[in-house]
Amino acid sequence: MEKPRKFSYLLIFALLLIKVIAFRVLIFDTRSIVHILFVEFPMWALILAILLMLVKKRVWLTIGIYNFIVSAIFFAITLYIRYYSTIPSYYDLQQTTQSASVGHTIALLTNPYDFLFFLDLVIVFILAKRREAPQKDVRLKYFSIGMAAICLVSTAYAFKQPIIDVSFFAKENGYIQSQLVQMYQRANETAHASSTELTPKELEELKGNKYVPVSSHETFGLAEGRHLFMIQVESLQTFTIGRTLDGQEITPNLNDLIEESAYFSNVFQQIGAGTTSDSEWIANTGLHPEGMVPTVNSLNGKEAVSLSRILKNEGYGSATYHADDLGFWNRNVLYPVLGYEEVYSIEEIPDMEEVGYGPSDEVLFDFVLEKLPEQLKKHERFYSNIVTLTSHTPFILPEEMQHLELPDSYADTYTGNYLQSIRYADEQIGRFIDELKKAGLYDESLIVVFGDHSGLHGSPVTEEDEVLLEEFIGHSYTMKDRFTIPLIMSGGNLFEEGHQMTRLGGQVDIMPTILALLGVDTDTPLIGHNLFEYKKNLLGMRYYMPGGSFIQSEQLYKAAGAKLPDTMYDMKTMDTRAKNSATKKHKKNALEILKYSDTLLKPYIEK
Repeated sequence: MEKPRKFSYLLIFALLLIKVIAFRVLIFDTRSIVHILFVEFPMWALILAILLMLVKKRVWLTIGIYNFIVSAIFFAITLYIRYYSTIPSYYDLQQTTQSASVGHTIALLTNPYDFLFFLDLVIVFILAKRREAPQKDVRLKYFSIGMAAICLVSTAYAFKQPIIDVSFFAKENGYIQSQLVQMYQRANETAHASSTELTPKELEELKGNKYVPVSSHETFGLAEGRHLFMIQVESLQTFTIGRTLDGQEITPNLNDLIEESAYFSNVFQQIGAGTTSDSEWIANTGLHPEGMVPTVNSLNGKEAVSLSRILKNEGYGSATYHADDLGFWNRNVLYPVLGYEEVYSIEEIPDMEEVGYGPSDEVLFDFVLEKLPEQLKKHERFYSNIVTLTSHTPFILPEEMQHLELPDSYADTYTGNYLQSIRYADEQIGRFIDELKKAGLYDESLIVVFGDHSGLHGSPVTEEDEVLLEEFIGHSYTMKDRFTIPLIMSGGNLFEEGHQMTRLGGQVDIMPTILALLGVDTDTPLIGHNLFEYKKNLLGMRYYMPGGSFIQSEQLYKAAGAKLPDTMYDMKTMDTRAKNSATKKHKKNALEILKYSDTLLKPYIEK
């Protein structure tokens, strides 16, 4: 029996429209059918229409493949935004080799309803079995011309709009249009193009401070001539410091260290899409990362004026340690750019006691200690950059590495596993510092410990986790809890007694603060400043907060994003508050600082 030949394209495009509507409602919480029909839908429909006019055979196969690709894109965007809280761009295709970093959390991110994006494929399959493929007619041609005209207008309009926040831009101008604009701007280096130049005085004035020359800072040279150990701790957040669970300290060793350290408890992460690698970039250059693109994916190989190179001029040797493959996050490009003399990865660090993504932190720190004697024979002073790994999501540790006895309510939860992994990292840091003391190096060193980024974020944090976090912290889990990372600066006889400093800081402030303590006054432009010297600050953040957001000493402003309107928060209470006369000024100043950072970054990413 022959299949009926008459079948209209109408149902095919209707199925596509329904899918696009579902996408817009889920991702952007937008229900304007007019906006969907004239902004979002035409692009997706035009591509399908062109394909249908081009193919002569296998029409149903073409329809099926196209719908599968669109469904896969919508599905991937849904998972991505749940984890990162931002819309992915075509840039993120560059990260496919890094997918393992989130692979273990896919099950936590996925909702069964997400697979409804693929429902139309079942309908297309049934139609293909029962009907002949739609026949080309003049109406498809006219439809294509109409869609092309609409797309031309919407895309031309999009090209005239500034991209402050990618998610909001995609909501207003359409997802495909947003990608085209970004591709064009990136190709022409105008995504954040700027020739902004700021003097150190002007930079501090934007933050609300009166500029003081670095050599006149009270703490300048406090740690002069000391070795430097910088320990970047995977997923370490401030809210874990000093807290207990059933009488058990989460960070007993860091708590003890803080008693003889300067502890900055109000420092915010400023990473972009490059997560941990972005943190390494910021801490070692004093510059913001690119934001939507992992900075390591854009580096052109030009040598950066980095912490290791500046210290080399002061007689320091340098080494970096990360128990992972250098190919991940392009560290094989990053580390030469940063100028480390010695680089140690999974190739050199013993491949033993593997947990998560590589050898345990215990193995890592033992390897660092093993290398030190030889390094100190060659150099009077040494800089060791140590990047831990074991406390990486999904925070699953073997029983023998678990130091906490979790209450039943925390067992096998994301929050419980996170606290367990931080407790393990704390144990290894404490052991490492004890070994430095035994070797007599603690009194000769400046030791800097800080978190790279948040560990608890996105949809893996369930409602159950939110309840546990509120119980653990004593209040609901806020953006401040999520984005603040501890920064500890220690060393024998540096600080007579430990003291906590609550002044606002960002990751861009780490390098300037270290250089000031070491007594190094550099002409290299830096975005941050010495946290010991300045009381006020103004931080910009990309990627994890909508573009145009800022963090200021008294308030946190979250700009309008894909779903939510702009909101102002009180920094102390994190209660919402009304925008005030200073909001517009702070936003303008924060964007000016980011533009200046982009100017300084540009030589390292120009092709």
